[in-house]
Amino acid sequence: MIFQYKCPSCGNDMHFDSDSGALSCEACGKQESIENYPEELKSAIFTEDEANEYHCENCGAVLITEAETAATNCSFCGAGVVIADRLSGNLAPAKVIPFTISKEEATQAFKKWCRKGLLTPKGFMSADRIKSMTGMYVPFWLFDLNSKVQVNAECTKVRTYTRGDYIYTETKYYDAFRDINLDYIKIPVDASEKMNDELMDKLEPYPYEQLKDFKTPYLVGYIAEKYNYTDDDLLPRAKDKVSEYIESYIHSTLSGYHSVHFKNKRINTSSVKSSYVLLPVWMISYDFNRSEHIFAMNGQTGKVVGKPPISTSKVAMWFGGISTGVFIALKCVSLMMGGGFW
Repeated sequence: MIFQYKCPSCGNDMHFDSDSGALSCEACGKQESIENYPEELKSAIFTEDEANEYHCENCGAVLITEAETAATNCSFCGAGVVIADRLSGNLAPAKVIPFTISKEEATQAFKKWCRKGLLTPKGFMSADRIKSMTGMYVPFWLFDLNSKVQVNAECTKVRTYTRGDYIYTETKYYDAFRDINLDYIKIPVDASEKMNDELMDKLEPYPYEQLKDFKTPYLVGYIAEKYNYTDDDLLPRAKDKVSEYIESYIHSTLSGYHSVHFKNKRINTSSVKSSYVLLPVWMISYDFNRSEHIFAMNGQTGKVVGKPPISTSKVAMWFGGISTGVFIALKCVSLMMGGGFW
């Protein structure tokens, strides 16, 4: 089963408009509030036969998709298509953050970002080799985590003082115990095997106050993926993402000591709740010097991440400038001290 949305006024295809947050018809300009559309996918059941082959309701063409694709565009007529059975039952997202940055805005924002590269080649900074700009809803699991922490540590405070002709060092030892309860809300972990985990992590943070109840019209005109990994699969990654914060918090409770030696540390992190959500990402393919470079943009905030090419000549000039500056500074210091520096 597939969903396609037609304009009730003129019958043309409608798409999600990131500016208004509504379904919009380019032909007559009519807009429809997405909140008016019912959503019953969480209880919908589809037969295996329905999932095998899909046809565009516009032109009748067979839709060729990968198994993970949940929303796409018809390759023949361009109509936006949502494949319902890949978003039903336990595959139905709980929430979605809609796109607020259009393709045109994303293109201009990326070009502006390219021009800021201090060490990138001049040709790259012109940003005129964009091969593709694809709007995707990437599947994420949002975890609410709880960490119960118990720590035993031996801590010291050192005091140095002078009495008469002698310098004394006094060291006091303390046994410290900490019983800590930490809660973390909405820790995101991407659930698509196609997506680069490092890129997806760097796109954070998303404005989670913008999460909306999932409805399929939000996906019209974009590509969407269903998850490849369950929340159980990704729980270790979620725990790993908060581990640094846990360690930082533990150390913050033991400040004021000269040294801290941990004798025992017990950390038990568990999942309180997990939610399957779709988050907006612009994937950018950029062709430079016969190589393809992939970048990602947060579809809500416009944040761009990726590794641009580096200009060796600019790097050489940069390090040369630093070396020259250091040499001049040392020369001046040497002259001020009455000496020479060669």
